[in-house]
Amino acid sequence: MPRFLALFLIFVVLLGASPACRERNTSIVTIALDQNFGNSLDFLTASSVPANAERLRSLMFNTLVKKNEKYEYIGELAKEIKDLDGGSTISFVLQDNVKFHNGKVLTGSDVKYTFDNLLKSGGAKAASFFDNKQPQILSVDAPDAQTVNFKLARAALKTQLLSNLVAIPIIPEGSLEQQKSSPIGTGPYKFVSMDSGGNTVDLVAFNDYWEGAPKIQNLRVKVVVDQNAVQAELKSQRVDIAPMMVNLPPDTIETLGTDANLKIAKFNGANVQVLTINTQSKPLDDVRVRQAIAYAIDRAKIIQDLLRGQGKIANSILPEESWAYSPGTQYSFDQARARQLLDDAGFKPDAKGNRFPQPIKFKISAGSSAVSQYAQVIQNQLQEVGIPIEIEPVEFTTLQTQWQLGQFQITMNRWVGGNQDPIFFKDLFLSTESTDVKPGARNRSRYKNPELDRILEHAVNETDREKAKPLYAQAQEIISRDVPALPLWYASNVVVANKRIDNFQVNGSGDWSFVRNLTVTK
Repeated sequence: MPRFLALFLIFVVLLGASPACRERNTSIVTIALDQNFGNSLDFLTASSVPANAERLRSLMFNTLVKKNEKYEYIGELAKEIKDLDGGSTISFVLQDNVKFHNGKVLTGSDVKYTFDNLLKSGGAKAASFFDNKQPQILSVDAPDAQTVNFKLARAALKTQLLSNLVAIPIIPEGSLEQQKSSPIGTGPYKFVSMDSGGNTVDLVAFNDYWEGAPKIQNLRVKVVVDQNAVQAELKSQRVDIAPMMVNLPPDTIETLGTDANLKIAKFNGANVQVLTINTQSKPLDDVRVRQAIAYAIDRAKIIQDLLRGQGKIANSILPEESWAYSPGTQYSFDQARARQLLDDAGFKPDAKGNRFPQPIKFKISAGSSAVSQYAQVIQNQLQEVGIPIEIEPVEFTTLQTQWQLGQFQITMNRWVGGNQDPIFFKDLFLSTESTDVKPGARNRSRYKNPELDRILEHAVNETDREKAKPLYAQAQEIISRDVPALPLWYASNVVVANKRIDNFQVNGSGDWSFVRNLTVTK
């Protein structure tokens, strides 16, 4: 072959390949998710929906209602919310010209179909619409294409309804079975494909999105659980965005910020890290032991040393911005107080300083270096007052089941989004929930207190916010006193990203609504 022809062919091959090479990092933006969610994309009727999977859900779906920056409920797919029949019926007027990814125009019939299937599913999200197995919603009707009406068991359930609607994706009529493998919603991104292990999900911008097409055309969501893998993916630019990664220790985040190709964006967060205590497990059934644990943990030191200041102490499940916030009993770091409480409870130290013959099992999600670090520091701090702790890492899906069945003594949870409404007190601490071992049960503490039950029932059914506020303050006083769960800190919403990604604005919830407005610098 003549030399000039060979060179010409090489040039042609390179010319054909170079656009793909040049566009490899710009045509697809990859965002990391730090938790496995299985191989199902059913965000409506599944028996369990991990908190982080809700972030993926927000890319593909809209809901009737969303929260604003003050955690107040406003319409999303609903442009108007009206009370009918003295408040016993809530009517939602739908936005105009909203399309599903399959081209179908949203109607009230789609909303009715969504909720009819949700309520009969027995899934995790359906449970929120029942009180003691009694339905809060008596019927859902669509009198016309733009309207859907929810008939409630009583008018006082409106606030609970709006709260629960935030997590319910609206799907098109007839699509229930398809949702598990190829979801269809009205969100800013359309589903393209998912690998067999559920490790990557490819999405494409929905150009007919009713609020305007996303700036990024091709988006890949990639599950990256391991800390070292996340770092490698970011540095190699195989991952472009790593938002709110619980498996990235703050010191690692600071180090990544020094990489020439990466940047760090920090925002105040409302999601809360919580130490959950099984109140039916000895010796944790003694409130003095739980209070001692609260006094023995130096949260300020953990925030300063491990979180590198990327968080603030939480005195309540609720964020401080909530209208119902009240700190209740505040547990400052006080080892002397912790030891005295244990003495008063009759737990004296033995020759080795241990107050219990067997260590308390501390179950954490395996695979997260950050959670492991937090747990080890808590273990050491509790040991200093004589409380022996054995840390047991458990695979996350197994741990979820164990939470629901009460198969733990203490554990660590991160509540995302739901904790911004005081109704969440009812979900976490109402006694009737503690015997519900179905998937989705949230009273993992197995806590029972009839006085609290009465206060919470009164609070959630009070339609006047000014009257409800002191009731929630009373509830917080009881909860903080009895410590079925110890709020640890509100973590900052931290995003590690490639420098080519711009226009970040993450809200306190830490959801992925910000992704729609991201831009890419060529």
